[in-house]
Amino acid sequence: MKRPEILSPAGDLERLKFAVLYGADAVYVGATEFGMRSAPKNFTMEQLAEGVRFAHARGRRVYLTLNTVPTNEEIARMPDFMRRARETGVDAFIVADLGVLAMAKHIAPEMELHVSTQAGIANYAAASAAYDLGAKRVVLARELSLNDIAVIRDNTPPELELEAFVHGAMCMSVSGRCLLSHYLTGRDANRGECTQPCRWKWQLTEEHRPGQAFEVGETEEGSYILNADDLCTAPFIDLILQAGVDSLKIEGRAKTFYYVASTTSAYRRAVNAYLDAPDAYMCPEDVLEELTRTSHRHYSTGFYFGREGATQNTKHGGYIREWEVVGVVDEWREGTAFCTQRGKFLLGEALEALAPSGKVVAFTPEWIQNESGEAICATPHAMMRFSIPCTAALPEGTILRRRANAAEG
Repeated sequence: MKRPEILSPAGDLERLKFAVLYGADAVYVGATEFGMRSAPKNFTMEQLAEGVRFAHARGRRVYLTLNTVPTNEEIARMPDFMRRARETGVDAFIVADLGVLAMAKHIAPEMELHVSTQAGIANYAAASAAYDLGAKRVVLARELSLNDIAVIRDNTPPELELEAFVHGAMCMSVSGRCLLSHYLTGRDANRGECTQPCRWKWQLTEEHRPGQAFEVGETEEGSYILNADDLCTAPFIDLILQAGVDSLKIEGRAKTFYYVASTTSAYRRAVNAYLDAPDAYMCPEDVLEELTRTSHRHYSTGFYFGREGATQNTKHGGYIREWEVVGVVDEWREGTAFCTQRGKFLLGEALEALAPSGKVVAFTPEWIQNESGEAICATPHAMMRFSIPCTAALPEGTILRRRANAAEG
């Protein structure tokens, strides 16, 4: 059986390292230009080279997004950018534009090329054409059903890899090709600057009633008429793999290091459960529990079972946030965890520790000490060092979290 790839997002070097530590086989990243996410910090060439070294030392791969729709002025800068990116040692370029694809074949002929979901690969003819043009992989359109994917797999060269999104935010536009943000704010979604107007509250007006706005819906907060639910496929990851998908892509380059670590860990465990029993897969309960512990919108099955599965939440546009991070373990020795603060917590609060292995340990620290060894009752300062007792060994990189409503004020 071919081992499926878990592909995780990384908006900066810290998130890349957490993705690798928590089980990603590969990460996809953006540099300072030409990627479809401008909100994250993204990578300088020096940071990209460091990230590649970190990943390669652990047998993992790094893919660089070059999947915007570039202007003439931008395409003129592309050759030099590609040459510098090539020198960092990245394993593949993710491209959407035919000109960028042709340019990459000329400038970096040895580089793997992955055709982005922005290209809207929705049938086997398009997938085969991408392969004929030099693509090693196509990232399938998000609008495809399991049956659609199986048909593509059956009618494309076996050497062509198929990648599909399995978790995260869904775009209300076909394959993410949206003009709303550009029209309303001047920030172009097709060049990584989307302001997500589909998540805004909208009202209707009627031409003969100027100044009167009507809510679309019946909630006091307004209506989110374009607001797509998040995708979650862990319960049926076996069906996606059996349809012929090679790489399982988690959305979220703009999300936190905690989101990257938690979702990667969950899908690592889900895939391991599938590999242990391909014909009798049951999503582990701890996987489903983990996927409730990151900030997310209501979950749906996307288009995998048809259009009816791709639901929208018109009543609520925000996130469900039931847990929050309070620290990261730097070292554990002799029953004490030495940590760096990532959020305030108080003495007496119950914590969970999520280890890179996916193991979760629940405990309530009996004391907190600051960096000087003095007893304290809270961790109010950003990035402060502190220590707490924990009888279970907590490896470096373990994330500490608490329920979001555990302490107020």
